[in-house]
Amino acid sequence: MAKETMKLVANNKKAYHDYFIDEKYEAGIELHGTEVKSMRMGKCSIKESFIRIEKGEVFVYGMHVSPYEKGNIFNKDPMRVKKLLMHRYEINKLAGKTAEKGFTLVPLQVYFKEGKAKVEIGLARGKKLYDKRQDIAKKDQKREAEKEFKIRNL
Repeated sequence: MAKETMKLVANNKKAYHDYFIDEKYEAGIELHGTEVKSMRMGKCSIKESFIRIEKGEVFVYGMHVSPYEKGNIFNKDPMRVKKLLMHRYEINKLAGKTAEKGFTLVPLQVYFKEGKAKVEIGLARGKKLYDKRQDIAKKDQKREAEKEFKIRNL
């Protein structure tokens, strides 16, 4: 079996700060020609984006793909709504989960896998302020422990 090649285009670190990620899914993105070229150059942002399921189809809103410089008339609107490609049973499962209270869909990362643009979707629950504070405290504690360990082993 050939080695899987994966080139990361965009990462959404804020999603891990704002949400508990329960499950992860992979979906293809329906793109037009110049958008693919722009993404290959790494000109994509998913910071403020979110995902909705409408009429049995999955769409990503707020995903910014910068216009391709050499694309002239073929460039599309950078903020246009993009359709995500998933299996029907996955869409139905996600629709059922998001109907529950507190669940939402967020894009975690955009990457190229074997030449195809993919987005990793996270089924997420929102964090409360005290959860965020606990996470920050744990990170600080871990950092301090590593610092102590490093100083002790010099």
